[in-house]
Amino acid sequence: MTNRYAVILAAGQGTRMKSKLYKVLHQVCGKPMVEHVVDHISTLNVEKTVTVVGHGAELVKSHLEGKSDFALQAEQLGTAHAVRQSEDVLGNLEGTTLVVCGDTPLIKGETMEALVAHHESLGAKATILTGHTEAPDGYGRIIRNDQGLVERIVEHKDATDEERRVKEINTGTYCFDNKALFEALTKVSNDNVQGEYYLPDVIEILKAEGEIVSAYQTGDFAETLGVNDRVALAQAEITMQGRINEFHMRNGVTIKDPKNTYIDSDITIGRDTVILPGTVLKGNTVIGEDAVVGPNTEVKDCTIGDRTVLRQSVAHDSFIGADVQIGPFAHIRPASNIGDEVKIGNFVEIKKASFGKGSKASHLSYIGDAEVGSDVNLGCGSITVNYDGKNKFLTKIEDGVFVGCNSNLVAPVTIGQGAYVAAGSTITEDVPGEALSIARARQVNKENYAQNLNHKK
Repeated sequence: MTNRYAVILAAGQGTRMKSKLYKVLHQVCGKPMVEHVVDHISTLNVEKTVTVVGHGAELVKSHLEGKSDFALQAEQLGTAHAVRQSEDVLGNLEGTTLVVCGDTPLIKGETMEALVAHHESLGAKATILTGHTEAPDGYGRIIRNDQGLVERIVEHKDATDEERRVKEINTGTYCFDNKALFEALTKVSNDNVQGEYYLPDVIEILKAEGEIVSAYQTGDFAETLGVNDRVALAQAEITMQGRINEFHMRNGVTIKDPKNTYIDSDITIGRDTVILPGTVLKGNTVIGEDAVVGPNTEVKDCTIGDRTVLRQSVAHDSFIGADVQIGPFAHIRPASNIGDEVKIGNFVEIKKASFGKGSKASHLSYIGDAEVGSDVNLGCGSITVNYDGKNKFLTKIEDGVFVGCNSNLVAPVTIGQGAYVAAGSTITEDVPGEALSIARARQVNKENYAQNLNHKK
């Protein structure tokens, strides 16, 4: 099998994005555009991938570390000049090289595979990925000969009326014989208005040398979209989100309203789970089977067990077990570990806390920096007072504890197994197991006092 390589062009600043962020790092469905490209290419079993970077080079490298080699294009002098920067890594190798722009996140791995296979089957020196569009204005037209091979690429401004009626266009993705590519790059001139070295000139050079140049047309024009501004970024997001949602639905997930459901590219969802409208699933979230998430729920970097329900809630960077009930309007903050059959109810906030099996915080509570055992009941308004203005402290609530409503547990403090805390208590010392702790002033009733109050006069 022929060795395969890839060059990703990611050096352009992207001024039309009007952003401080380097263009190819703008995210589509939770992942930078260039990382999508690299991940798609990785499915082709390439020997080496070289990403050509310029502006923001270190930041790009941090996202792609371990996935790509890098070449620096310190001065942006055109696409041919960019590819030539990879010569130190690829220049002397035999094989096939794919050249893809880092701002084309929608090109599928399957399409790239088909492009390379077509190229290799014909023994071509270059193959162009093309697309068919009913609105080809502004694109370079692909002019084929009688054998279906590429005769030339004609830019819109240079095309005749007949050539402008051609609806097959150049997408800017190419496949080359690697040695032929780097030999031709030495012959590319910058004798043009912009004074730059353009990669399509390699096609003209190879044609002039009598080499075979072919074209492979994708069946989905949408995947050829190059993202140059925020409008195109939004289009890419919509297209990819549609693919992601379809993937999950075909794998047994019910998505009630796909147009109002936002799922990042690396999410895992088990079958028979239901995703309700307004749900946002981000990062590396994993959801089990038969769960219900939503409506209007945000989950990021969480693992969620089977049959768990999250309604109108937010959960980040946490583990949530099976048969858990969360919400509505709960907030699971990072580093929480919620065991099976737990209930986290209305307006409850959990932060860096663990809950054992079957425990409950049903409403209006803040539980932070806490270890909560199994079968614990935290009454309405229970609070772990974890912060003294400088340091955070741990609250331990052992198995079977009952905490009455409107109680403050001032950390560091331990509530022993099976203990009771009376409603309205502020607990500042450890409570022994099986004890009842009452920490509140004794009630005093003053008979007939109300008539002395000013508002009663």
